[in-house]
Amino acid sequence: MVDVDPWTMLVIVALALVTVLTRGFFFISERDWTLPRWAERGLQYAPIAALAAVVIPEVIADQGQLIDTWRDARLFAAVAGAGWFFWRGGVLGTIVTGMAVYLPLRLALGW
Repeated sequence: MVDVDPWTMLVIVALALVTVLTRGFFFISERDWTLPRWAERGLQYAPIAALAAVVIPEVIADQGQLIDTWRDARLFAAVAGAGWFFWRGGVLGTIVTGMAVYLPLRLALGW
C-alpha cells in the first residue's frame, strides 16, 4: 500500500472542490444567469484565438527556438493556406492548399 501524506490528500481534495464549484457554479444557481453583452462578444473570438495559439508557434518555431531561415516549408505552406482562405474561403481548401505546398518542399527539397 502507498503511504499518502495527509497534506497532499488535503490539497488534492481542496483542489477538486474548487474545480467542481467553479465549473458547476452555473448549475448551482437557481436563477437564470446571462453574460454581459461585451463578454458574449468577446467569447465569439475564443475559438480563433485558441487555434492561433496552437498553430502560430508551430509555424514560426522549431524545437522551441524561432526559425532563423526563410527556407522552411511551414512558412510557405502557411502563406499559401492563408492566401487560399482569403481568396476562396473554406477550411478544407486551406488545408489542402497548405499541404500541397508543404509536402513537396519538405519531401523533395528537404526543407
